[in-house]
Amino acid sequence: MSDIAPFSKRLKEARQRAGLTQQELGILAGMDTDIAGAKMNQYEKGVHIPKFSRLKALAKALKVPPAYFYAESNELAELLYVYETLSKKDRQAINKLIN
Repeated sequence: MSDIAPFSKRLKEARQRAGLTQQELGILAGMDTDIAGAKMNQYEKGVHIPKFSRLKALAKALKVPPAYFYAESNELAELLYVYETLSKKDRQAINKLIN
């Protein structure tokens, strides 16, 4: 994978999984409606990479941890995605198991 491939690929996957258009996601992440779709398209194509504050807003809108965007393997990305959807109790159980 290239340096930007994980981010761009994961962003598009998470957006599609959430059932959002590029425009909708951009607006949810706090972008102006006039540029939201175009900016998201640039992110998904790897033309631009957002600053961390924007990346956190995208992650929040998509309900994924920011680390999800940079997971090198599909398996790790899926674990990060699923972990974020777990209840607090289930997260505690997993953390206990790991420790």
